[in-house]
Amino acid sequence: MFVCVRNSLVDIYRQGQLNNLPPDQSQPWVLNASLDFFGDLPQDASLSFTLIDARNNTVVTGPLTDLNITNSTVTGSTVIDADRVDLWWPNGLGPQTLYNLTLDLVDSNEKALFSVNKRVGFRTIVLNEGIITQEQLDQGIAPGNNWHFEINGHAFYAKGSNFIPPDAFWPRVTESKIRQLFDSVVVGNQNMLRVWASGAYSPDFIYDTADELGILLWSEFEFGDALYPVDEAFLDNVREEAEYNVRRVNHHPSLALWAGGNELENLELLAVNKSAPEEFDRYQAEYEKLFLDTLLPVVFGNSRSISYTPSSTSNGYLELNFSLPIPIVERYYNTTPGSVYGETDYYNYDPTLAFNFSSYPIGRFSNEFGYHSMPSLQTWQQVIPPSELYFNSSTIVLRNHHYPPGGLNTTNYHNSSLGMGEMTRAAQEWYPVPNKIDSIANFSAWCHTTQIFQADLYSSEIQFYRRGSGLYNRQLGCLYWQLEDIWQAPTWAGIEYDGRWKVLHYIAKDIYQPVIISPFYNRTTGDLAVYVTSDLWEAAVGMANFTWYDWEGNRLNISTPGSASFAVGAINTTEVLHANTFDVLNATGHNYSNVVLHLETEVRGCLPNTNDTRVFRHENWWHASPLSSAALVDPGLELSYSNTTQNFTVSSTKGVAAWVWLDYPEGAVVAFDSNGFWLAEGGNRSVGYTVKSDTTNGNWKEQVTVESLWNNTLVD
Repeated sequence: MFVCVRNSLVDIYRQGQLNNLPPDQSQPWVLNASLDFFGDLPQDASLSFTLIDARNNTVVTGPLTDLNITNSTVTGSTVIDADRVDLWWPNGLGPQTLYNLTLDLVDSNEKALFSVNKRVGFRTIVLNEGIITQEQLDQGIAPGNNWHFEINGHAFYAKGSNFIPPDAFWPRVTESKIRQLFDSVVVGNQNMLRVWASGAYSPDFIYDTADELGILLWSEFEFGDALYPVDEAFLDNVREEAEYNVRRVNHHPSLALWAGGNELENLELLAVNKSAPEEFDRYQAEYEKLFLDTLLPVVFGNSRSISYTPSSTSNGYLELNFSLPIPIVERYYNTTPGSVYGETDYYNYDPTLAFNFSSYPIGRFSNEFGYHSMPSLQTWQQVIPPSELYFNSSTIVLRNHHYPPGGLNTTNYHNSSLGMGEMTRAAQEWYPVPNKIDSIANFSAWCHTTQIFQADLYSSEIQFYRRGSGLYNRQLGCLYWQLEDIWQAPTWAGIEYDGRWKVLHYIAKDIYQPVIISPFYNRTTGDLAVYVTSDLWEAAVGMANFTWYDWEGNRLNISTPGSASFAVGAINTTEVLHANTFDVLNATGHNYSNVVLHLETEVRGCLPNTNDTRVFRHENWWHASPLSSAALVDPGLELSYSNTTQNFTVSSTKGVAAWVWLDYPEGAVVAFDSNGFWLAEGGNRSVGYTVKSDTTNGNWKEQVTVESLWNNTLVD
């Protein structure tokens, strides 16, 4: 008798759990398993399971009951006591406990027909889009709907980025490449990636790696930014493809969500409503036929453990009712003024609006935001000759992702030149721009300056969104666009094609720490507010310190408090300083171009699922004028290396150093413990590193250099 299993489903959920609803965490686990097979399966066949922990101990074993056998599937389930297994948690929220599950298919004579092995975890992950409750209203949360994730019954702040294909050719995407990339995600304090609808479903080893490292994967079906046909042949194909992939990856605890696709509701339906309102009802019906009538039943019909949303970026649902044929009724534009709904995405390429907090969108979650930058000189040297190493060379312009040139015809240079111009204007608006004699050095400095702007802008937005965790919109997540590059090009990425970190990834690592201190400045009113924001699950107490300097490093006597003690609630924020710069700076005659404020905080608290109290430290800097007009001085940076500690030490000997940058040559990929930081005059920082790859036999260490934004003012 021949039996071949072509796919399998494992669904682990709390007893009584329904999709998109927070389950009762006191209930036991249900393990439901289903095998898709070819061949002739005897009707007296049985299905058993064995669950083994990481130490190779058998946790539980036995038959699956309520067996159902068709001509293509065999399905059964069992109940597992909650105290028999430990929970799986995302990065920073607890351990990533995994178990090995074996499913054995046997005939009535106990003859083995087939075995399937899966590595599984026990967790609940729910996208909560429920209506804001009276209890939440009493807490000061704006009416509307929730839009946040809950892991094992706990709301948490989702911190991460958007994952795109790591290569234009998927056969070149190896497990080791993904491991290196996802290691950077974990070190970067991220716990979630949105797996953008790129046209290809992720292979299992990507989910396997995410399971091990604690990275939640918000996964999308392969639709985006378009209207789709709804004829039966197309829908049958979609249904078959979706069902295969839902069943294939459902056992992974890293799977956080299924979304119908990318920007379908907020862009496509909105575009139709603006351009052809008379056709809106028809297109909305076709949208619902694909993303509600077709894809939703595939998810809900195969899994109780995972949530579904028809579109990434939406106003959430109007109703979730499992007595309806299609349980989700979308909200669309049925909104009430003063209420807050759904998630946001945000792109604004006018650099004069950068760092303007009033321009950022208010929502419950931010799933996309960004601005493009150039990769490093070292990355460009991998693919283009020295003759092309200048900012607007033909190859660079035609590789630009924003705006896509659309082809190789010379007329398409126009599209890409717009994006190149946006990067140029952003650098000129906010920083001293390079004008070096050596053309290669000048090109490298320009590339680096675009990265500083990108990192600076993303830091501003992330701090704004994170502060929202304690404001009326109760904002509980931000995922920037994008994690990594598909090739060497100007893009929104924080990690270059070979794994080299841009300034962005270092700054995101810093600003995604569990506790941060953040300045918020209103240039119109002169009001400066400083907040401490915490992602911890318990209230914490701490101290904030404020020190004013000029760029030469002299302390300034400015009449604001030098410190403040505070308490900050769980996943919350609190204001620790409020001052009006027009009052405190003008009154003492300080020149705005020569004033910087150093912010520091120390907070005592516990990471989730730990009992160990620790001190969380964070620092930040605020400058009164844009750095393009600031009175920068030579900070006198000095760099040394210790063979004993194998750390670099950077010292600032003459003044405040802005955007200190350790650089290293081509031939290695190295992640420093910190980079892109600031130093006070007389300050120093010890910097360790992790080598990702190295073809220099360690010689890269001898060629490490250090610079700051001051170097942009030098001509040599």
